[in-house]
Amino acid sequence: MRKREQYKRLIMFLASVLIVAIQTGAFAYAWFHEYHVKEIIGRRYGYWGHWALIVLYALMVILISKLFSAFKVGYQRVLDVLLSQIFSVLLVNIIAYIQLALIGRWRFMQYIDPMLRVTGFNLVAVILWVLFMRLIYARIYPPHRVLLIYGKFSPKPLMQKMEGRKDKYIITGTISLKAGEERIKREILKHEAVMIGDIPSHERNMFLKYCFENNRRCYCQPKISDIMIMSSEKIHMFDTPLLLFRNCGLTVEKQVIKRIFDVVCSVAMFVVLSPLFLLIALLVKGYDGGPVFYRQERLTKDGKVFMVYKFRSMRVDSEKQGARLAMKGDSRVTPVGKILRNIHFDELPQLFNIIKGEMSLVGPRPERPEIAAEYTKEIPEFAYRLKVKAGLTGYAQVYGKYNTTPYDKLKLDLTYIENYSFLLDLQLIATTIKILFQKENTEGVEQWQTTAATGGKERAEKEQKRAQNGN
Repeated sequence: MRKREQYKRLIMFLASVLIVAIQTGAFAYAWFHEYHVKEIIGRRYGYWGHWALIVLYALMVILISKLFSAFKVGYQRVLDVLLSQIFSVLLVNIIAYIQLALIGRWRFMQYIDPMLRVTGFNLVAVILWVLFMRLIYARIYPPHRVLLIYGKFSPKPLMQKMEGRKDKYIITGTISLKAGEERIKREILKHEAVMIGDIPSHERNMFLKYCFENNRRCYCQPKISDIMIMSSEKIHMFDTPLLLFRNCGLTVEKQVIKRIFDVVCSVAMFVVLSPLFLLIALLVKGYDGGPVFYRQERLTKDGKVFMVYKFRSMRVDSEKQGARLAMKGDSRVTPVGKILRNIHFDELPQLFNIIKGEMSLVGPRPERPEIAAEYTKEIPEFAYRLKVKAGLTGYAQVYGKYNTTPYDKLKLDLTYIENYSFLLDLQLIATTIKILFQKENTEGVEQWQTTAATGGKERAEKEQKRAQNGN
């Protein structure tokens, strides 16, 4: 197993080259054999110009597939990869067809059949490729046998999450820090991989080094300080390596680029989606006669309070007993609202907030002041999320869930803030499209919870100990 690991990247690279070649080959066939027969190309185009167009198509396949993380067969779930590949094929071929239309002065518009056949062929090809590669990957690289090391906190939440990916991990042992250093080290040698849970930094570093010495794969839950370290700048001013933490959020130039992108995209999306806005407004109003939009106080950069806009998805009197997050099977949600929430269309009016400059397309989820205050009491570092504007989508929205714990939301949002780039924004926007097809991302909190942190005194104490334990 360990010997095969070194060839994993090579195998996946060759598999990625194969699917890119298949898609590009289908486009090349259509270009030379379909459009040439129709005498659209003729002698107007030079020989190398044909190949330049085909290479450009291949580059689009590579870049857009990477944007959607469509090559990560062994890393993501099968459905995730399938959706990524399908969206990639559709987007690539739409762009390619527009490109052809522009090259041919729109003469290609009446010859859409070849591109439709290319799209259909490529869709079938990528679906078969994903299923075949997932089968091959599972046979070559079966799930890792993992030892879970835990401390004061119960390992059950982490175990439940890992059990959801039995294609990647099989927990074959758990051991507490109370068992002692020597016994834990003996157990590590019996396993292929180790998952280090939320334990104190000293013990974590010791076991991490032991895994390194003995060539054991090691997974580790990061603390807040780890996320900051990962994004630090390495400097070498003398013979002692240093790490630089700027701790200033986004630079001015990044803020300008982000703002321009927000305005251009939001205005374009509003224009394109205006018929959908009208349809949703009619459905919401027609159901119970109440207001179409819902306005609510939320927090954005530097703790500034603003009024967020949403399509109303709950009854008019839904919060007469006070603020609380949506629950699983929440009776306050209307039938129309249930559909809107499942596909996240209730969030669309936030485009107005983005145009006004109160939000960004990508950023931390805008929390309600009273709920954020509860989270901050338990986790003082929760306010770190306010170094950037709140976002319509974001790292926590994509990789977390509606009911993700505040501590995990904080770590996800800090990962975004500390690793921000324009490319990361594009990737998160592309990934958000897949979230529309994943119901678990909209699941509310449990019936007995008012916030994602509510769970009685024991839960609150655990969160506070985490925040005070070196985070």
